[in-house]
Amino acid sequence: MEYNFKEVEAKWLKFWKKEEIYKFDSKSKKIFSVDTPPPYVSGKMHIGHAFSYSQQDFVIRFRRMFEGSIFYPFGTDDNGLPTERFVEKINNIQSKSMSRAKFIELCLKTLKEMTPSFVKDWKDLGISADYDIYYSTIDKNSQKISQKSFVDLYKQGDIYLKEFPTLWCTECQTTIAQAELEDKEFPSLFSEIKFKCGGKDFLIATTRPELIGACVAIFVNPEDKRYKQIIGKNAVVPIFNYEVPIIGDESAEMEKGTGAMMVCSYGDKYDVESINRYQLSPRIIFNKDGTLILDLYKGMKIKEARKKILEDLNAQNLIKDQKQISHVVNVHDKCGTEIEFLPTEQWFIKILDKKKELVDQGKKINWHPEYMFKRYENWVNGLEWDWNISRNRHFGVPIPVWRCENCNEIILADEKDLPVDPLQDKKKCPKCKKEAKGEEKVLDTWATSSLTPQIISSLSKEKVNIPVSLRPQAHDIIRTWAFYTIVKSYLHFKEIPWKDIMVSGFVTMKGEKMSKSKGNVIDPSQIILQYGADALRFWAASSKLGEDLDYQEKELVSGKRFITKLLNASNFVFMNLKGYKKEKPKQLQAVDKIFLDKLFEMVNGATKAFSEYEYSKAKSDIEGFFWKMFCDNYLEIVKRRVYQGKGDEKISAQYTLYVSLLTILKIISPITPFITEEIYQTHFKKLEKDKSIHISKWPEVFVDELHSAKYENVFWNGIIEVISKVRQEKTLAKKPMNAEIILTLPEQYNKVLSYVMDDIKAVTNAKDIKTGEFNVEFIQNENTNKK
Repeated sequence: MEYNFKEVEAKWLKFWKKEEIYKFDSKSKKIFSVDTPPPYVSGKMHIGHAFSYSQQDFVIRFRRMFEGSIFYPFGTDDNGLPTERFVEKINNIQSKSMSRAKFIELCLKTLKEMTPSFVKDWKDLGISADYDIYYSTIDKNSQKISQKSFVDLYKQGDIYLKEFPTLWCTECQTTIAQAELEDKEFPSLFSEIKFKCGGKDFLIATTRPELIGACVAIFVNPEDKRYKQIIGKNAVVPIFNYEVPIIGDESAEMEKGTGAMMVCSYGDKYDVESINRYQLSPRIIFNKDGTLILDLYKGMKIKEARKKILEDLNAQNLIKDQKQISHVVNVHDKCGTEIEFLPTEQWFIKILDKKKELVDQGKKINWHPEYMFKRYENWVNGLEWDWNISRNRHFGVPIPVWRCENCNEIILADEKDLPVDPLQDKKKCPKCKKEAKGEEKVLDTWATSSLTPQIISSLSKEKVNIPVSLRPQAHDIIRTWAFYTIVKSYLHFKEIPWKDIMVSGFVTMKGEKMSKSKGNVIDPSQIILQYGADALRFWAASSKLGEDLDYQEKELVSGKRFITKLLNASNFVFMNLKGYKKEKPKQLQAVDKIFLDKLFEMVNGATKAFSEYEYSKAKSDIEGFFWKMFCDNYLEIVKRRVYQGKGDEKISAQYTLYVSLLTILKIISPITPFITEEIYQTHFKKLEKDKSIHISKWPEVFVDELHSAKYENVFWNGIIEVISKVRQEKTLAKKPMNAEIILTLPEQYNKVLSYVMDDIKAVTNAKDIKTGEFNVEFIQNENTNKK
């Protein structure tokens, strides 16, 4: 009968919910707690979600069976810029065109409508969270915790307000943090432009001619012989015809371009540093929407102005040379727009003075895989700015401060009043008693997401403390979610946020990262419809933790094949367990004893692998054992005894089949939860006490004391070697596997395998076994001998 995974998966999802199989047991003394990754609410689960959430669920399901109570809430990240952009897109609006109150109302309405179907994708995948313990990063509780963090850190002196040239996205019209930068390659024109000094031309090469009007100085290397005579003089800026100083500075690279470089306000972080160092007066030429404010090019967008300025330079014979190049620039990871530097007033958390402490905190955490710590360490050591936590947007957690425009006093919200909205809640200045102005900016989404250990702890009624047991996440957000959480935990508690962190990789398509722009995005909901959630999870278990995995449909086919074989093998086993009441034999038969020892040797390895987050090794070991040891060999060996055996020899076979199949189901159940629940409920539930296989006890590991590991291997390998050789001879002779034979075995085989000759006769269909040189003689009036 064909396995209808759609019906089966729907049935057990309903059962798990009704019976509260994954409900957190708050009475348990030992709790394994999970700092759940809250996905951005953006319509549908993507394949990267399915990949990484499956991998964390393998570990969590194992922990639930292995050591008891799991605190595994489910959260969604729905505050801040990602939600704003999503709401703008689906409603075809711009947030800036609406009042803040109206836009927030629209965001909350949209989230309420779409969140249930969004969360359903995780349920359909079999993610075993306790969905009744739910949080949103924009809900009142999260806002309160986030605002309290701000107030506490401000009082500690770790937060400050400063007007400073910050990373600015002209598309999203907000500041961004260093962690939100991505590198992107663009084609560009590299132009050598004529500047003048003392009536003579000298060249400066640039890819950004639109910044010429923002030029405030020229740097040349003091050792550069070409420019030594003009250091200290002034240069005339082309088109705009104003003068700027020529400064000898070692940061000018003699081999780069023409060796002379513009210092502009602001082209990059080096311009920011240079202008501050020489106390130069900045010339700001961009509006926040990326249009120019210069008279000649007023209102033009940056790329439009770039083109027009090049045309004007050409017309005035001010370009010496041009060449087409490709170069990498920083873009905003949310929209792909090239970033600018604009002076704005923003809130910052001090981190640059704590690099060593933050690296040391990272060392205290167990990283899985271990090499991911190096990514964290490199990120911390490469930091160049404090953490910008404010955003010039509408939707997010409000910054809980007011400022008095009369005496410039900053007024913090009282903890008892949190959460607050300074634009709605009024506050008077304690000094001059005048009404203060509420802060318009909101907190960056990471300023709240960095508090997920505190958020989930608040939902556990004080049963879960920091550090929590586990943080699962992908490697691309080590620099954001992992780093910022470590920062907040250190600043608030001088404590690590979690004991372990497991870091997953990406899903690729033919080696390339999936993206909508490349058109290579796979929808996991469609995979589940075609192959089932178990097959998708089985594929996700193929990759080691932290490694990227290429999407290949054949792996889903392999998963489906494994699931079908598991079902068929289980049906075969229970066809031969009719009337079996879970009896134990007085004495196990030799083959059964050794097979169980081999089974629990595999269980021991899989248990160790799951414990160390090596679920892919566990999967590989279980899969190999199931196909080769259990299906190909043991089921064949034991057939005679379950069909024709009597008394203790039959009970021994039935007991071994029952125990081994239940054990295999349990240890593969973290990876394939639906099919294992189906088999458990269909066949085992009447004899087992557990309501679900997923809350049953993990198999205990034991190895029979009567057999040394060396003897077991010799014994078992000898059986398998004989069976394999006989099968090979039958194949070569083009005989069916049930062809009757007379088998001759060398003396050493007969000695070692004397206890199991009846089983060997049965599986090889040997009428007799003799001693001598290996030989297979076929019966049924044929005299063919095979050696």
